[in-house]
Amino acid sequence: MKENSEHYAGFGQERTFNAHSIGNDTVMARIRHKSLDCSPGCAVEATLQLIDGKWKGVILYHLLEGTLRFNAIRRRLPNITQRMLTAQLRELEQDGFVLRTVYPEVPSKVEYSLTARGRTLEPVIMALKKWGDENTGFRRDPESSADLDEPAADCPVSCVQAGG
Repeated sequence: MKENSEHYAGFGQERTFNAHSIGNDTVMARIRHKSLDCSPGCAVEATLQLIDGKWKGVILYHLLEGTLRFNAIRRRLPNITQRMLTAQLRELEQDGFVLRTVYPEVPSKVEYSLTARGRTLEPVIMALKKWGDENTGFRRDPESSADLDEPAADCPVSCVQAGG
């Protein structure tokens, strides 16, 4: 631990970015702007802050199809934990993109759907999907003789279930 302290003592600056921790050294979270009127690019930063995270874009993509219950979303995203899905849905709800409807029955029934604000992200999400189809390994070769109803062998389960 002393070695790490001496190593960083000479730099005289505060680390404010996410990085791998070195030894027992702590890493501070990246500082974000409080006011997003600093430059024309701040609108992009503001948008990305709202839909950032590994799963939010994918959740929004699946909700474009219509209302889904929690477990239906979870089945489409087999690599997400229940805790993470709950957290991401709560953040999307707080930001006004997702509507959570609880029905008073036993057991309780909870459905998630896009709000009007959430629907405004459809062109953004679909542009991301189109770019991904064209520029990543998930695209299908249109000249392939394979049946287009069958998913590619290397397509992840969430891709298969989304019909992508």
